[in-house]
Amino acid sequence: MTATGDTAPVPEPVDGLFVTFEGGDGVGKTTQAALLEAWLRDAGRTVVRTREPGGTEVGVLIRDIVLHHRGEVAPRAEALLYAADRAHHVETLVRPALARGEVVIQDRYLDSSVAYQGAGRVLGRDEVRELSLWATGGLLPDVTVLLDLDPASARARLEADEKPFDRLEAEKEHFHARVREEFLALAAAEPERFLVLDAALPPDALAAAVRARVEPLLA
Repeated sequence: MTATGDTAPVPEPVDGLFVTFEGGDGVGKTTQAALLEAWLRDAGRTVVRTREPGGTEVGVLIRDIVLHHRGEVAPRAEALLYAADRAHHVETLVRPALARGEVVIQDRYLDSSVAYQGAGRVLGRDEVRELSLWATGGLLPDVTVLLDLDPASARARLEADEKPFDRLEAEKEHFHARVREEFLALAAAEPERFLVLDAALPPDALAAAVRARVEPLLA
């Protein structure tokens, strides 16, 4: 998909299918990505399932900094670290898989940076988006599934897991409210790319809706 804007890079054409899952922490992205992967593999498709940050060896190191570093990370430094991870990830894993005609299923992509750093950290939507478009050579997903859930319900899910919160999960409710609002604004601005689903629905119902959106693109 071609990025918009006069200064945005024009991406190289790709042959595969690029599907991303977005939403706040605790909405069920990992579950839905795994269900989509299983369905596609059963249909005989070659699938690469990955995540950001942390989809490469370099990304694992960056993930540890941005999510688990005990000290402060300046907001602009945080945005740049995510962009660095994304640039390496796209160049070394995502684009090669798409060039081979494979399906890439990814947990988080540039929309997360726009929501978390652009809105959550109040760095600005346009600036963070342009940074990511430059880092990725303008690559946008064919489909972005946004799993929407109110922050209080999402936090209750995270607490039920009884796992330590990372740096972003531990942010206050107003931070996560800004993130949710930005995700919904992004989806409203690009309805042809986004599929917005109520993450409170049963997993099987969500998986069926995702399959219905993806299946026509596989032909």
